[in-house]
Amino acid sequence: MEPDGVLEPPSLVELSMRRIRHEILSGALAPGERLIEEQLTQRFGTSRAPLREALRSLGQQGLVEHLPRRGVRVAELSREDVDELFGLRDVLEHYAVKMALPVSGPPDLTGLAKALDGMAAAVQTDDALSENEAHRRFHVALVALAGHRQLLLVYEPVILKLQLYMAANLRREAEQRAPAEGVERHRRLFEAIASGDPVTAIEALNRHGARTYIG
Repeated sequence: MEPDGVLEPPSLVELSMRRIRHEILSGALAPGERLIEEQLTQRFGTSRAPLREALRSLGQQGLVEHLPRRGVRVAELSREDVDELFGLRDVLEHYAVKMALPVSGPPDLTGLAKALDGMAAAVQTDDALSENEAHRRFHVALVALAGHRQLLLVYEPVILKLQLYMAANLRREAEQRAPAEGVERHRRLFEAIASGDPVTAIEALNRHGARTYIG
């Protein structure tokens, strides 16, 4: 932030990263699709240096893969990879909830509440990218309730690798169900955790974890 409190404009790296990320998570760029630097620099009106830095950051987020001597492509995981990652996500989230509850007083659900509000606002404005990001923040905030730094460090790469598939699932769900139903599923989980009862929370997490739309 600048001294007068005005936010600095996003860098070329940030702008390139946002645009590619949006195209990947919206489905405009498909899993496995090659990303040609020359084409992207022409489309974005930028040079190779910021584009390469943006692609490097997206690689760290699990959205693109850098292949030796073959360039960069949108990340593509096998069905087995996805199943394993969702299984690992479920194990880590169950462990986090068991560590977080019960507590002597009401749990601090500020992070969960903000993410839930973000999902609801994104549904109202039909902003699928923001909904997906709020969805990811909700699950990270859930694990953060455990107050276990090493657990969070293990969890975050898992949820990042899954964000492409979570976005695809949100799109499928929107096609088959009311747009607000995804928000309600997370609201029910939020309320179960807010109860402070670990049994109630785990039961809600089990119901929430059903992966109906994984393709």
